[in-house]
Amino acid sequence: MNWVTRVRNAIPFIAKRETAETLWHKCKGCEAMIFLKEFEENQSVCPKCDHHGRIGPAARFDALFDDESYVILKPPVVGEDPLKFRDTKKYVDRIKAARLATGETDAMKTARGEINGQTVVISVQDFAFMGGSMGMAVGEAFIDGVKAAIRAKCPYVIFTAAGGARMQEGILSLMQMPRSTVAIQMLHDAGLPYIVVLTDPTTGGVTASYAMLGDVQIAEPGALIGFAGQRVIEQTIREKLPEGFQRAEYLLEHGMIDMVTHRRDLRGVLSQLIGYLAPEKKAA
Repeated sequence: MNWVTRVRNAIPFIAKRETAETLWHKCKGCEAMIFLKEFEENQSVCPKCDHHGRIGPAARFDALFDDESYVILKPPVVGEDPLKFRDTKKYVDRIKAARLATGETDAMKTARGEINGQTVVISVQDFAFMGGSMGMAVGEAFIDGVKAAIRAKCPYVIFTAAGGARMQEGILSLMQMPRSTVAIQMLHDAGLPYIVVLTDPTTGGVTASYAMLGDVQIAEPGALIGFAGQRVIEQTIREKLPEGFQRAEYLLEHGMIDMVTHRRDLRGVLSQLIGYLAPEKKAA
């Protein structure tokens, strides 16, 4: 044992101190400082301005399923880095970093459980994982979710949050758009409802495919929803876009979605919709 190890082992353990970063959250809407615990207990919604923060699959599932009880579907196994892509970093290194930061295998996670006693399969895109980008793993997870709903004879609900297709997978990521569309048709052929909840942000190829094909389109307040970015559109049409363009409320006003629902009300709204759209469906 060298002297560095002896000195290190002689130092008494000091518990990690709570810092401003672990105690407080700065709201991105009103910039108010909120106790982090209060913010998380409010489902990551600012109690002062109602700004809806981004949350991951675990928080979604816990808030929606009865008694926080659900079964996570096994994530699909797909080929990684099929194009051997590299920009400033290797694609495989980006995947490893995202997995380390989020604890997830990829940007979509699926679970089966019950909402007020009604069986439902729910998939959630995690924007924290490479911007929720849609690659082969996301496309396969979506299809697996549809198949799970068909087996359980229950509705399929998806929470979208993505910057679009994953560029590191090229055409293989774009292929997930028609694949997901075919999967939705399979769900319809089985007579089962497909419900989409659009969260901030939902853009690009995800918006151009399964995000806008729901039987019912719900959005969280203030969510950014669109295909191309606002700056790109303005430069193309050479006009200033209206205030609130591509936000959930603007889309509701112009007939693009069916409702804007506060996060605290989502469980109740989904329960009602499942009851209306699939009242006779029972779990297998």
